[in-house]
Amino acid sequence: MTTLWATILVLGVLIFIHELGHYLAARSVGVRVDRFSVGFPPRFLTFTSADSGWIIRIYFLRRQAESWQWLPVWERFWSRPGRRGSGTEYCLAWIPLGGYVKMAGVIDESLDTDIRHAPDEFASKSPLAQAWVMSAGVIMNIFLAWFLFSGVTWKTGLPVVSSEPVVAQFVPDMPAERSGLEIQDRIVAVNGQPLDNWEDMSTLIHGMPDQDIRLTVQRDGQTLDFTVHSQQEVVYREGKQDTIGAIGIYPAVTYQPVGPIGALGAGFRSTMNGFALIGMSVKMLVTGEASLDELGGPIMIAQLAGESARAGWIPLLSFMALISVNLAFLNILPIPGLDGGHILVTLIQLVIRRELSIRVRLVIQQIGMALLLLLMITVVYNDLGRLFGH
Repeated sequence: MTTLWATILVLGVLIFIHELGHYLAARSVGVRVDRFSVGFPPRFLTFTSADSGWIIRIYFLRRQAESWQWLPVWERFWSRPGRRGSGTEYCLAWIPLGGYVKMAGVIDESLDTDIRHAPDEFASKSPLAQAWVMSAGVIMNIFLAWFLFSGVTWKTGLPVVSSEPVVAQFVPDMPAERSGLEIQDRIVAVNGQPLDNWEDMSTLIHGMPDQDIRLTVQRDGQTLDFTVHSQQEVVYREGKQDTIGAIGIYPAVTYQPVGPIGALGAGFRSTMNGFALIGMSVKMLVTGEASLDELGGPIMIAQLAGESARAGWIPLLSFMALISVNLAFLNILPIPGLDGGHILVTLIQLVIRRELSIRVRLVIQQIGMALLLLLMITVVYNDLGRLFGH
């Protein structure tokens, strides 16, 4: 149950904020919005803005004309005399893996080619206005990540990692946990080599993957020796793959109180670090240093959201912020079907000083949707493989 509500919360908030950005930007430049949907069809609940009120509908399967169709099964008109409606349908749909804003004059996921270049259509707006509308979702996700990272930092304070070589925590199922070491043990030597701080100890251990390591520790005034067989791990340093030794221990971490301004600065740095991390991951995928097998999809997000929620609200909000950065990075990529793809088309039209034909834009959108479908199949396949232990 925790995994379910955490997944709904994380995806729901991120999708809503992203699409809200597109919606507000479209309205700000006079683009007509036909539908604002959280989730993908089929529709479940809709509120349609009409003159003098709202039309509320609930949808489900309904038999009509000898066939089952997805139609309204309940409808009411909520009267608000004097109200001027926009005609926008606000929708909550059944498949909570995305959302969309259907704007007039845009060839999007619906592949609607009914473009008449009316004044309230996207295609009639300037290139700058079009780029603003298409980038607004990404901008909102960046601001959300910044807000969440800043809020977490303001609540918890800035982490300060101790330089003392004292065991503060074990990584579950790692060699140190099974070796006889205890919390608060002070490591004074590695293979007989004395050390004074955590960094020196880490350097020595990292240089001995898959080896027996003799640790000399001080505990309650006694000097004890333990042998730990290090685990081999692959890490990436400055974009290059490296193999290190690891035994699974953490140093002590304390938190220094920080004010609002300091929290905003720390939140901004965390957001930029998130982009840098994702950028490095993409680079490694392109160069072959990382495999497509490492990509995760909705099932992995659900699992991580559940684990974060069980750890508390602070880990869950931090996780939400990181996924918001991921969503922003993915959507700004110049790939047809994504926000960055729409911006690329706008830039192409600006350079060639004419509008691409509807047929060309339709083909571009179809190619993008095929690529995104292939990516979705890949990540779901990876998720299922991890879920069932392959």
